Amino acid sequence: MSRESRVQERGVSSETADSGDRGNGVGVPGRVPSAGRPAKPQRRQFSAEFKARIVEEADACTQAGEVTALLRREGLYSLHLANWRRHYRSGAAAGLAKRRGPKGKDSLVVEKEELERKVARLEHRLWQAEKIIEAQKKLSEILGIPMPDSSDQ
Repeated sequence: MSRESRVQERGVSSETADSGDRGNGVGVPGRVPSAGRPAKPQRRQFSAEFKARIVEEADACTQAGEVTALLRREGLYSLHLANWRRHYRSGAAAGLAKRRGPKGKDSLVVEKEELERKVARLEHRLWQAEKIIEAQKKLSEILGIPMPDSSDQ
């Protein structure tokens, strides 16, 4: 049986067969991943109410292994509980509602950074202008062209 007939038998185009497809659908352009799996995993997000409820339930546990059973039932890790307890005790619901990500900058800090960039840009332009003026002076000396005095203006 020839290679072409085997490819046609499997119902795969020859371009796909040449790309190294082994039937798993992974890494092959144009193939859709398994329908049971999302294309990109999503980070789980928990509400402040949920976090508070879990912390309170964990604090109410008295028997050995109850906290572990609670975490297993909810699909959580012990680090979740440790962090949530710390936030809960530091400010209850306000501590649990904290979001991840970059913090917003103060408007004065933003304005200061913008002005520093503007000063740096203007200093660079001044440096360039001074170099151009120096070059013009040297060129006028070489060519014997008198330069107008800046004091006349």
